Amino acid sequence: MAIHASEGSDLRIGVDLGGTKIEVALLDGQGAIRDRRREPTPAGDYGAIVRQVATMVSAIEAAQGRTGLPVGAGTPGAVSRLTGRMKNSNSLCLNGRTLREDLSAALGRDVRIANDADCFALSEAMDGAAAGAACVFGVILGTGVGGGVVVGQKLLAGPNGIAGEWGHNPLPWPRPEWGEVPGPKGWDGRYGSIETWCCGPGMVLDHQRAGGGEARDVQAICQQAAAGDAAAQATLERWEDRLARSLASIINVLDPDVIVLGGGLSHIARVYEQVPLRWREWVFSDAVETRLVRAEHGDASGVRGAAWLWPLGRTPG
Repeated sequence: MAIHASEGSDLRIGVDLGGTKIEVALLDGQGAIRDRRREPTPAGDYGAIVRQVATMVSAIEAAQGRTGLPVGAGTPGAVSRLTGRMKNSNSLCLNGRTLREDLSAALGRDVRIANDADCFALSEAMDGAAAGAACVFGVILGTGVGGGVVVGQKLLAGPNGIAGEWGHNPLPWPRPEWGEVPGPKGWDGRYGSIETWCCGPGMVLDHQRAGGGEARDVQAICQQAAAGDAAAQATLERWEDRLARSLASIINVLDPDVIVLGGGLSHIARVYEQVPLRWREWVFSDAVETRLVRAEHGDASGVRGAAWLWPLGRTPG
């Protein structure tokens, strides 16, 4: 006989809805993953995506002999406060859809939804690299640039649902001598955003524009820099300087205790020494106590943070 969630322990389910995969995980009250499953995302088929999530959640619950567990989902994009529908998702079939309501109907319970970068930040603030910190800014540095804010272990969404979207701000204190004015054109039609400079493809394009050669990706640039290539080293230094200026603007506004980096570019080890050295010039303080750290849970932070959208002791009504 299946046990209803209210009769069990603090188990919760997280869903990481990505463009290529759907991951579903079961967390216990201590943050340990008790079950974890992955399936390919039915590309471009919204109805199939909803059904796939419901099937995976049901399978995890059946394995535990439970029903009605809290479910949180991390998604690309966000829910519009104006329409209640998805917006800004690079999984285009989600845009304009009432994803939260449709998942709730498919699962027969209330489902909480947050942006995937918000879920990342929440995971690291709850029991990751920033555990115990009062204010955390979580950053994803990859093919794009995302962010999330957690205060007192609670996700800050904001009245517009865009808290943490720092990548769409202009690169602060631009350097004309580095070609930063007006800067590259972003997908939104605007020039010189933090994302266009600080994402992985942005670093590669900057390397090529500076005459550094046809590097295929960030890994190649890092390997060339480690081997002593002067052009690759200069590219990394420019990228670190831009990242430092961008994060300094966040520190000047939010003054977080910890900034956590995730995504592919978070694995560049020198960042954690070089960026704090560089941001001192731009932070409006005589000392900078904010810590810059690498994510503890890595790729698992998305699904973990989705599960943490339900606090301990709370069950869906």
